[in-house]
Amino acid sequence: MASKLRTVIPIWGFAVVVAVAIGVFVPTDEAIRWMPIAMAVAVLLTFVVQIVFVQQHGLVDRVMLSIGGAILILAVATGILGIVGSAGG
Repeated sequence: MASKLRTVIPIWGFAVVVAVAIGVFVPTDEAIRWMPIAMAVAVLLTFVVQIVFVQQHGLVDRVMLSIGGAILILAVATGILGIVGSAGG
């Protein structure tokens, strides 16, 4: 399991950093437009990381964990930004 997480956790970290950056630097009403772009970059980054760390065994599991985690992180961030945006008026 530790070898799987070696290539998964950087993608999750990227998703967290990008979500926070979008929340801080992008106006709340425009943040929803940036989340799909962040997800697309996370997917591309997932494949780049899998190509760099050549290990055939468990490829599908690692890609699924990376992308699934990024989706979850960005979905939570979108929900938080939606709540903040609706509360802000």
